[in-house]
Parts: sequence; structure tokens; C-alpha cells
Amino acid sequence: MRIFVTGASGWIGSATVADLISAGHHVIGLARSEASATVVESLGAEVHRGTLDDLDGLGEVADACDGVVHLGYNHDFSDMAGAAKTDQGAIEALGAALAGSGKPLVVASGVLGLAAGRLATEQDLPNPSLHPRLAALVLALGFAQHGVRAASVRFAPTVHGPGDHGFIATLVAIARAKGVSAYIGDGESRWPAVHRLDAAHLVRLALESAPAGSALHAVAEEGVPTLAIAQAIGAGLGVPVVSVPLDQATEHFDWLGRFFAQDTRASNTWTRELTGWTPRHPGLLQDLAAGSYFQRPDVPTSLTRELPTRANDPGPQGNR
Repeated sequence: MRIFVTGASGWIGSATVADLISAGHHVIGLARSEASATVVESLGAEVHRGTLDDLDGLGEVADACDGVVHLGYNHDFSDMAGAAKTDQGAIEALGAALAGSGKPLVVASGVLGLAAGRLATEQDLPNPSLHPRLAALVLALGFAQHGVRAASVRFAPTVHGPGDHGFIATLVAIARAKGVSAYIGDGESRWPAVHRLDAAHLVRLALESAPAGSALHAVAEEGVPTLAIAQAIGAGLGVPVVSVPLDQATEHFDWLGRFFAQDTRASNTWTRELTGWTPRHPGLLQDLAAGSYFQRPDVPTSLTRELPTRANDPGPQGNR
């Protein structure tokens, strides 16, 4: 199939492009810069130069393809409402181009905020009031009523692997800067996680077979205890592991404190049964033990200050 991928040069997007090509699909990747185009070309994909604001261009490419994977997002969080509006416009253009065709449209989302205090399942519905991007997700799935095989892939907040600059890399940077690897309270709060390559593979499976209107969970581990994460980081850096009281979480972790304190779990049972997806790559603690998070420079201070707004984004990390 000819597949149009937005966010093709991003953290998850580039892995998705590689997985699609390995399965025999012809990929056209959206690239808004020369650097992005170079990445897309290096993966063996065709390049479509443009942006998420170019609605006519998005529609034309989508119309000429057999399916669309929408992973792109403008991460300009100085204007979160504007970023969400751009995303909604892009989804409208892509969905309209596919209307009545039965072709697949796979869009990205996340599991954060789905089910506070309990295990989130694929049947849980997102609350658009939590974040403007979720309104665009509801719009995308609505195209299932207009002859589009629309589906969403909800990513774990931690999509890990060599080269990750997201939550875990930021925790490593904080631990190195403070000289201790900390967890909050008793450390029993849990974070879902998935390896980047497993996440990309699920995106391809969703494109090929997910029913219209369905939601899949790119979650390999329902919830990794934050104590275990802190211990793995402490071992990797050779620093003590300590507990931080909840009321001091923001002081120690800055913006990341309120996320690290959340007990967030998400199931993948229905996703596995529906698609046959079987995560095969290392789990989060295995990835930390392998050492890649400690063998490269820390996340730059400027990035740790840019990430708060990204962290409030319910979608996947790093797709641009």
C-alpha cells in the first residue's frame, strides 16, 4: 500500500516508517524542513515537503494514498490552543480526503488521564475537556461514520529506547544534577511503558487491520513502579536512591513531579487479542540496565524547561 505518514522524521514516526517499509509498503513522509527530509529519505521513504498547515497539500497526498498515519504535531506549546487547532485542521483535511473510501486513518493519542486510580482499558473514552488535542482525536474517530477506517493508537507516556529524550531521560538528568535518584512517597505509583520499536510495529498493525472507531494501547508494560525506575537510574549513575515526600515533589522534580507521582496503569489485553501484537523488545528496566541512558549527555537544561508543556500533551512524545 501507499501510506502517507505525518511526523515521519520524529521519535515514533521514523521507527514507524521503517516498520512499514520493511513490510513492503511504499511510504510518503511529510517533511517540513531540510533536516526532516534527509531523515525521511534515509529511511527509504518518498518525501512530501509541507507542513500541517498546508491543508490542501495534505488532502491531495492522502487522496492519492491507500492509507494515512497521522503522528505529526506542532510542539509549539507557547500556543497550545493554536497547536491543537492546527492538528484539528490537519485531521479534518486527511479525513475528508479519505471519506467514503474505507481506507485507514490512524491517529496518535495517549493513555494519560484515561482512568484515574484504576487500570485504563481500550474501551475507556477520552475526555476532550482535559486537553484540546483530545477534541481532535474525537474528530478523527468520528470519520468512522463517514466511510473511513479510523482508529487511534494510544501511546504509553514513556516510549523508551536508545536516543530517547523524553520523561526517562529527564529523570536521569535530574538525578545526575542533584546527586540522588528519587522517587515519590513509597514509590508504588506506576508508569506504563513501551519500547519505541514495539510501538511502531503496533502502528503498522493498526493501519493494516484495526476496525473503524477502535482504540489500541501501545503499552507493553501496564505499569512500572516508580521505585524500580529510581533504583535503575541510581544504579546506572552510581548515586543514592531516596524518597521525596509528595509535598516536595515539585521542588525536587520541577514540572515532572506531578506526573511522576501519578499512579497510571493501562491494559493492552484487547489490543493483543485484536491485532496479535506481541511486544518483543526490552522493557523499561532492561533498557535502563543496558546503559544507553547513561552513555550520552544529559537532556540539555533548555529541553528540561521546554518539556513541561509537552508533558501536558496526551499524545506521544517527540513526533514532529
